[in-house]
Amino acid sequence: MATQRYKAWSVVIMSTLAFTVCFMIWMMFAVIGVPIKQQLGLNETEFGILVATPVLTGSLIRVPLGMWTDKFGGRIVMFVLMLSTVIPIWLISYATVFWHFLAIGLFVGMAGGAFTVGIAYCARWFPKERQGLAMGIFGAGNTGAAVTKLLAPIIVIGYGWTMVPKVYAVLMGVTAIVFWFFTYSDPAHKVGKHVTIREQLAAFKDPKVWRYSQYYSIVFGGYVALALWMTKYYVSEYGFDLKTAALLAAAFSIPGGVLRAIGGYFSDKFGAHTITWWVLWISLVCLFFLSYPQSDITILTVNGPFTFHFGLNATLFTIIMFTLGIVFAIGKASVFKYISDDYPDNIGVISGVVGLAGGLGGFLMPIMFGALVDLTGIRSSAFMLMFGVVWVSLMWMYWTEVRPMDAARQLKRVPAGDPME
Repeated sequence: MATQRYKAWSVVIMSTLAFTVCFMIWMMFAVIGVPIKQQLGLNETEFGILVATPVLTGSLIRVPLGMWTDKFGGRIVMFVLMLSTVIPIWLISYATVFWHFLAIGLFVGMAGGAFTVGIAYCARWFPKERQGLAMGIFGAGNTGAAVTKLLAPIIVIGYGWTMVPKVYAVLMGVTAIVFWFFTYSDPAHKVGKHVTIREQLAAFKDPKVWRYSQYYSIVFGGYVALALWMTKYYVSEYGFDLKTAALLAAAFSIPGGVLRAIGGYFSDKFGAHTITWWVLWISLVCLFFLSYPQSDITILTVNGPFTFHFGLNATLFTIIMFTLGIVFAIGKASVFKYISDDYPDNIGVISGVVGLAGGLGGFLMPIMFGALVDLTGIRSSAFMLMFGVVWVSLMWMYWTEVRPMDAARQLKRVPAGDPME
């Protein structure tokens, strides 16, 4: 008879594996989208729509998936979700025109909803003081984005892009079966039947949920958007071939997934607010440098005009992106630590709402990246957009969290009855 501890860790390990595969598939167009763009003659905006379409479905489905996870349990919901995507993944290889990819991509995108299922499923197997670590380990499945960047180019070069969906469809089916045989259910983790859908959806009225959603739209939505965008960015900005570009783009994706567990540990130890505050500040600094476009600057000197070039080379760019990937990984865990602290009995729905916001950020930003490039001709305009979003979030956090906390500390320093009160 398996112990509760064994069941808990088996659930986390298998859920992480399942989520890694789901994320590989969710990010598939980041690689195969490049040859598809060339094949169909797409512009930057159309490419943004192509890679972002699966993210849309994976975002919109997160709220109902969170509700079903609370009601029916994570094991059955995850299993059915994975099996439902196998056929659409296979059909991508037979698409020939732009609308085919968009239509099938909507069904493939359901794989992205696995996050909401797994985060609630795993968290409930652990006590509150260890939920941050458990959710962080599960969130390491984001590494699937890096796995796709390492695996998919090899398949594309060897067999053509149409082989990638076929390999991924088989992988998804096998993973779903393995997941089912090595995971467990606990009826105590389900919400009572007396809890209505209306009560579950009351989360949309909570201002804290909207604030956490904004944070997550950066650390997760930004991660998804850049994971989709970076391979093509390296090709366009620095002239690398597909294999090299995908490998360099993985330098952002790998820490963005692997280090999420460390973010969970830090959040358990130092608190969600402290970690998220520093995550946003470091992100702002990284995005400031990434935003500066390649420039030739001419200065009039006493000896005549002097021109010099200013801009990030591929090495510096990759180092900053690697740093940003680390920061986003920690931030993804810290935001969900907020949720497990504030909503221990409603994790599925709340994570669905917050995950929806993060996913929508990952859907909208690649489209906006493409539109900005078409409009301005500046590739780094993508980072300019993200810089502005992070700045707004920092101001929101300052007025709603930092200032009230400072005021509360100040009140504690003033003794009762003090004339300065």
